[in-house]
Amino acid sequence: MQERVIELAAKLFQQHGIVNYSFGFDRAIRRAGVCNYRDKRITLSKHLVLTGDLHQIEQVLLHEIAHALCGEGAGHGAIWKNKATELGYLHQRIDGNQIARESARYLGVCPGGHEHFRSRKPTSLLSCKHCAPKFSRRHLIDWSLR
Repeated sequence: MQERVIELAAKLFQQHGIVNYSFGFDRAIRRAGVCNYRDKRITLSKHLVLTGDLHQIEQVLLHEIAHALCGEGAGHGAIWKNKATELGYLHQRIDGNQIARESARYLGVCPGGHEHFRSRKPTSLLSCKHCAPKFSRRHLIDWSLR
């Protein structure tokens, strides 16, 4: 699948005139992609590639290409939205928690039943922010390897 994604990225970069950016994969589990303006690099989560379909991946690429074309100051404002729509982006949000749910190695559960996901086991005690906004020993998260 990674080869297909690399080919798709190259095609979209060429189609939309992205000549000074490179493409790659990263280990993010809570976001699908990122446009790094300083390094002129667009990366996708390798976990999205493993769990998503080609349509989702294309949409993330279009989202990030719109960022590259509009520049850092555009954010998700009107200029970026217009450019993204022009490129064919459908503005459908990808659930970062779903990526984490499917790819994280560690599952944490608090006494209230809230699930938390991490790629590495936390080395310090963590409490659930859904149950208590500040650290609370009553709401400690219990971690297990999945």
